[in-house]
Amino acid sequence: MSRSIVRQSKFRHVFGQAVKADQGYDDIRVSKVTWDSSFCAVNPKFLAVIVESSGGGAFLVLPLSKTGRVDKNYPLVIGHSGPVLDIDWCPHDDNILASCSEDCTAMVWQIPDHSLTRALSDPVVVLEGHSKRVGIVSWHPTARNILLTAGSDNLIIIWNVGTGEPLLSMDDHPDLIYSVSWNRNGSLFCTTCKDRRLRVCDPRKREVVAERLAPHEGIRPMRAIFTRDGNIFTTGFTRMSQRELGLWDPTNFEEPIALLELDTSNGVLLPYYDADANMVYLCGKGDSSVRYFEITEEPPYVHYLSTFSSKEPQRGMGFMPKRGVDVSKCEIARLYKLHDKKCEPITMTVKLSVKLSSDLFQDDLYPDTAGPEPAMEPEEWLDGRDEDPILVSMREGYVPPKSRELKVAKKNVLDSRPTTRRSMSTVDTNSLPVSC
Repeated sequence: MSRSIVRQSKFRHVFGQAVKADQGYDDIRVSKVTWDSSFCAVNPKFLAVIVESSGGGAFLVLPLSKTGRVDKNYPLVIGHSGPVLDIDWCPHDDNILASCSEDCTAMVWQIPDHSLTRALSDPVVVLEGHSKRVGIVSWHPTARNILLTAGSDNLIIIWNVGTGEPLLSMDDHPDLIYSVSWNRNGSLFCTTCKDRRLRVCDPRKREVVAERLAPHEGIRPMRAIFTRDGNIFTTGFTRMSQRELGLWDPTNFEEPIALLELDTSNGVLLPYYDADANMVYLCGKGDSSVRYFEITEEPPYVHYLSTFSSKEPQRGMGFMPKRGVDVSKCEIARLYKLHDKKCEPITMTVKLSVKLSSDLFQDDLYPDTAGPEPAMEPEEWLDGRDEDPILVSMREGYVPPKSRELKVAKKNVLDSRPTTRRSMSTVDTNSLPVSC
């Protein structure tokens, strides 16, 4: 008699649960701008949400502990003169955040540990180099102070935000760039573009090292992220407008490792990747569910795990870095779901078959994860050095130290700039090193 074999995985029983109402964040006027970004960024200290604002762009920054109703007069971060399109917390300093806007600039902000008492309008540095709106900001995963921006001028610029200077630029994209994702050590990044091509770029060589036309046959926007193994996970649409996911080997783009049709919907699927668990969470704008998958080395390579469903559609989503989860509750991920007027945390927890003491650390669930220390300086990266993230143990949990800013101030030139520095007030892109 044959017996079905159940795939062994410690993540087969991951379930999502929304927190209680008093642990959410209410009365937030989430931005209504039509742009396919997540509108939300979170780290172990702060929650940042792009909000509606008259007379320019703004976003809200709250300490994670400040749950409940947000006062309508709570101070905002208000430096941009146009709507804010994307925000990203620095992986190496929990108080540094980058933003970009329709005003053609990107800005870097230092957020104080305490709650804001007045509006923050002075960024640490203003990055001016794009001729059209800037839609993407993304920090380098291992090098200090390296920031990538991508604009509607189809230009990608990589900056040293500590000096406010552009280091590199690439103009290889003939149309609007939909997404950018660094690989684990920051030696490459992948992009999706309106010309329906998936590209792998080496920024220091200023060249596209691999590309694939139409990994998804539909014409609607795609997204792509690097996995820890160097493969690329994509979301897109079929020719019949069904949503689809794919897994690709960038050294052999001819055939996908896996290709899976999901459903029929208009919302772009935004992928959020957990490198430690090798899991992907798919959140579609306008959807009321979050689907999650595990990537393995065995067929079918991308395994569907489960779906978290709720009643209300999501406007955006934030994804907590692994060092911000609660290991005592076997929490392996936490997402921050944006509604029209609130932000609702969703915890993803592994349900254990055996009830264990809460003080017993599950080391199989929590391998060492990327910590807050950069692995190298910007000059070292620019000279060709590559380093994986510096890992930290999750055994004791991660508590962001309040004194971190003072500690880092001696090394981080961001902290030594009390006044706003503008980078090359009107950057002449013809003077930048661009690829041919």
